[in-house]
Amino acid sequence: MSTASNRDERPTASRVRDPGIRALYQLENRWQSWLDVEAALARAQAELGIIPAEAAEAITRSARLELMDRARIQEGFARTGHTIVPLVWELSRLVGEPHGGWVHWSATTQNITQTGDLLVLRQAHGIFLRLVGETLLSMADLAERGAEMAMPGRTHGQHAVPVTFGFKVAGWIDELLRHVQRMRQAAPRLFVAMLGGAAGTYASFGKEGQQVQAAMARQLGMTPMQVPSRVISDHLAENICILGMLAATCGKIGREIYTLMKTEFGEVEEPLPPGTVGSSTMPQKRNPKLCQDIIASAAEIRSIVPLALEAMQTEHEADRTNSVMMKSAESRACIATGDMLARLAEIMKGLKLDPERMRANLERSGGLIMAEAVMLELGKAIGRQHAHDVVYDAAQASFVEGKQFSAMLGADKRVTDHLEPAAIGALIDPTAYTGLCSQMARDAAVRARAAANEIERSSPQTNAAR
Repeated sequence: MSTASNRDERPTASRVRDPGIRALYQLENRWQSWLDVEAALARAQAELGIIPAEAAEAITRSARLELMDRARIQEGFARTGHTIVPLVWELSRLVGEPHGGWVHWSATTQNITQTGDLLVLRQAHGIFLRLVGETLLSMADLAERGAEMAMPGRTHGQHAVPVTFGFKVAGWIDELLRHVQRMRQAAPRLFVAMLGGAAGTYASFGKEGQQVQAAMARQLGMTPMQVPSRVISDHLAENICILGMLAATCGKIGREIYTLMKTEFGEVEEPLPPGTVGSSTMPQKRNPKLCQDIIASAAEIRSIVPLALEAMQTEHEADRTNSVMMKSAESRACIATGDMLARLAEIMKGLKLDPERMRANLERSGGLIMAEAVMLELGKAIGRQHAHDVVYDAAQASFVEGKQFSAMLGADKRVTDHLEPAAIGALIDPTAYTGLCSQMARDAAVRARAAANEIERSSPQTNAAR
């Protein structure tokens, strides 16, 4: 069993529900997914007359973990050290005579385990998309709420020009929507059934090999591999690369909120339910625990991407070393992704905004954040480069001397010859220079809701309920 299945859950003090990924990667759930593949294989072979239809029915009835003797299975694993043989033995025993001998007919271990593990991964992807959908709905609300909420835009860690908080959220939405597209576009490549036998040649299946694989894939709601080679794993690595990119976006969002929560900024705050303790010794602390969890999980996921790429370097027609690496990479990345997305959804649902603090921070530079607006207006009269030089002198003097930017502009004849004091005052207003921030925020909110609704409509749980 991968150590990822035992990965410590984030502290319960965060009060975030477990998204359910750990349960998917418990060995018992993986066993059941392998049994599901064994049953699908039997039904596919029965369709083609390779095994008796009665055998397929008996195998399907018996391929349920709760019917099996767990002690017998565990003893078999301890004795053989094999991934699936004891499970096959127990399934054959349950099926009994005369059909037990048809279990696992012509298949090899990786055919069953890799295909079964992809069934688990498909369940995990459904949870990921649901969590992203919830996050997008909350982000849509945030984008609209903050559409006109002016705050400092920062480049290179310094005040640049004003933005709105809704514009910031629009950027988050835009990236998440592309990750949804990537996950969906990758699905047909990712969720494929592999059934080629010992070396992927179909030798054990005969001329009907491709038909058997196609029938099994259909039984599982998957597509068949064009070449069922056991050393093909680019689709598995692609999935982890996509999760790594998703993690990069979520980590960036977590870090941004973490920064904006700092005492010196104070512009936002992640949800802190009453009774939340930030420190055992400093009672005043309101720590960004959820953000820290996101940043940590996102870093873990990104660190797994090189392992997945390394696992593609497989020798000859099969090498268990690489499949062990890929299995570990997948389970660890998926569990961490579930943790990360659950916390991001919680933050977005309860994020507190402080528009007064945002406005106060806009004023911290004494109007310097509006230097570009002044330069462009003055440039209409004296040319852009000359205006840049004039405004540069006023801005640098304002910063060094600690005086209001408007006062320095008003004392410079090169400015006042062309701009009245009232005009300078209007140009210094940061709320008048947020460009199309509010429009982009509202447009992003519309797209976010549309994507979230589509995720909801296409989710397996929704379709099952119908």
